Amino acid sequence: MTGPASNQSSHHEHSGRDVSTTVPRPEYPRPDRDRSHDWRTLNGRWDFVADPIGTLGYDEASTVATTEHVVVPFAWETPASGVERTWLETAWYRRDLDVPAEWRDRRVFLCFGAVHHEARVWVAGALVATHVGGHAPFEVDVTDHVRFGGSVPVVVRVWAPNDQRLIAHGKQRSLPPDDFDGVQFTPSSGIWQTVWLEPRAATFADLVALRGDSLEAIDAQVRLVGPHRAGASVRIAVSDGPEASVVTGEDGTASTSLPLASPRLWSPADPHLYQVTVTVDGPDGRDQVVSWVGLRRVARRAGYVELNGEPVYLRGVLDQGYWPGTGITAPSDEALVEDLRLAFDCGFNLVRKHIKLEEPRWLHHADRMGMLVWEEPPCTSRYDESIVDVIGDQLPVMVDRDGNHPSIVIWGLYNEEWGFDWAVDQQPVMQDAIRATRARLDALDTSRLVVDNSGWSHVDTDLLDWHLYVDDIATWSRWVAELANGERSALSMPLGPDWRVDKPLVVPGVTLAADTPLINSEYATGYTNYERAWQTRWQTQEMRRHDRIAGYIYCELTDIEHETAGIYYFDRLLKDHAGLRLADVHAPTTLVFDVEPVKPGVDVEADPAGRTVEVRVSHHGTQAVSGELVVAWLPAHAPLGELPPVAAAKADVVAEPYRVSDPVTVKVSSSPLGPWSRLGFWLVEPGASNAVARGFLDVGVVEPPVGLSATRGA
Repeated sequence: MTGPASNQSSHHEHSGRDVSTTVPRPEYPRPDRDRSHDWRTLNGRWDFVADPIGTLGYDEASTVATTEHVVVPFAWETPASGVERTWLETAWYRRDLDVPAEWRDRRVFLCFGAVHHEARVWVAGALVATHVGGHAPFEVDVTDHVRFGGSVPVVVRVWAPNDQRLIAHGKQRSLPPDDFDGVQFTPSSGIWQTVWLEPRAATFADLVALRGDSLEAIDAQVRLVGPHRAGASVRIAVSDGPEASVVTGEDGTASTSLPLASPRLWSPADPHLYQVTVTVDGPDGRDQVVSWVGLRRVARRAGYVELNGEPVYLRGVLDQGYWPGTGITAPSDEALVEDLRLAFDCGFNLVRKHIKLEEPRWLHHADRMGMLVWEEPPCTSRYDESIVDVIGDQLPVMVDRDGNHPSIVIWGLYNEEWGFDWAVDQQPVMQDAIRATRARLDALDTSRLVVDNSGWSHVDTDLLDWHLYVDDIATWSRWVAELANGERSALSMPLGPDWRVDKPLVVPGVTLAADTPLINSEYATGYTNYERAWQTRWQTQEMRRHDRIAGYIYCELTDIEHETAGIYYFDRLLKDHAGLRLADVHAPTTLVFDVEPVKPGVDVEADPAGRTVEVRVSHHGTQAVSGELVVAWLPAHAPLGELPPVAAAKADVVAEPYRVSDPVTVKVSSSPLGPWSRLGFWLVEPGASNAVARGFLDVGVVEPPVGLSATRGA
């Protein structure tokens, strides 16, 4: 579960133009569909021909002399690509395709992890593939066009329109700008995931779908393609477990269930994975593919998300998957691991990967490290009748590619009505489009919860989630309480500089179940790092105050380009949080103070007579927690150690799982450290040396603004 010793080294080693001297991203890209026993990466330097007005034909583009090169797999806008061209719509990639002689008796596949947006591929002068969709993998059998033991040219033409408003582009900026330009980033065009070659038998497993929802067995479906797909014998073996032989039907598909004698469930506490090997031995040779699966079941009940029959409180963070110098492509495999570790370090148990299908290796790392995932496909930003197909056509790819990952517990479909012109609550045709998209997903997979339109205007959803950005803590506290108790059914949303609209959480005429889990899936405000740390404490506390709220997602993990909302800077260095340990804020057990804070730096005003504080416990564990609440004075902004050397007060506390405790009253005398100090709180179980929950209140003096306190001269 550990990343590299220095995150900066993992970034800088692979960003910038020096990447061209090595083969970037050399690891096999599909651990979920692993054929790494024999493959060749095509990452590295390719010839690059810019086609600014898109007029070159294949003959000219494949033969024109060029001194420009691009480093695959980095988008051509990035420094890592060596090109750094923004708003270039069309370009050509060229290189030689070398195929080992020992592959002669097998079929050769040219595979692309992702190319934005439209790719046309030629091998040895023959057009072999045309693919549309910037986040979807594709592959093509090029056996009949290659030379075994020799080389042939491969040419890829990529068209990435500047006007992206009606295509699935996620957070890439559009030209003309769309309505979300202020929260979008540099476009990411061209080949942005690994390209590789691999040999397969003529009859091979095109799909290996694994599920463990029964919690007792692995359900497997294998789909073969090739000349001998019907009636083929397929062996499915679980590492250190059972195996079965099945025979495919006329369509090449076979299904079976492999019971486990002593099932070991997957969870964040124990992210156990079963390795499954699928082997096909037929007249045209052997095909073998390795995948992974976890036994876990996701459901909703009594207002909470359940994992394996137990409630799980979602402590999430939004991650948009961008890196400095390399854009939407991770600079290294270690960087993928590091971002998950950074989320763990802050106390989060879920990552919402925001409107991006992240590469499979990240999902595999989430599986093995025990991080829950909310996944959602990239979206459009304007509405027309094609939106159902633009989003819906991504769903089979998303489920086929990522369905084996136990970490994914939520599928998202749309975000804040992006692509619906903010009119879902007013347009039945748009509501029908959301219903149709949900129906398409349900036909593919029912093993996860689904959020239809994150943030507001829900039509058909398993979670009632909302986005709330409010600076004033008193207003925040009131609105959160009203959302939790059902008094508030709409939120005032700033859709422009002078344009606010009340957006209903549920469209008129739609009724959700009374126990639908409530999730705040975006929040966080504050202009400076200091302010954001303060807002994080109090905004999160107010959500933890209400049992009816089933979780939250903080926005966001890192800064990105001009957006400075991250816990970490863009280069993954942790920001100064004024002594706040975020893992205390986002821990399974936290402290809730019955205090209305004054302002950043002064939660409560200093009082010579001392202070009485009421404290509650928000506890999301499997067993009750009880212990002693220890209170001590610390210097202003001092980080909380494990236990204070001298206690100013103590109180006994008991908290039941998933129930905010009744308040305990703590009385302390005035601070011996002066008017500026920090009052620390530690909840310690009997006999324990470490606290299960920690928090603090900053005590200070509220001073008038300088302009009002200064003495004016005559």
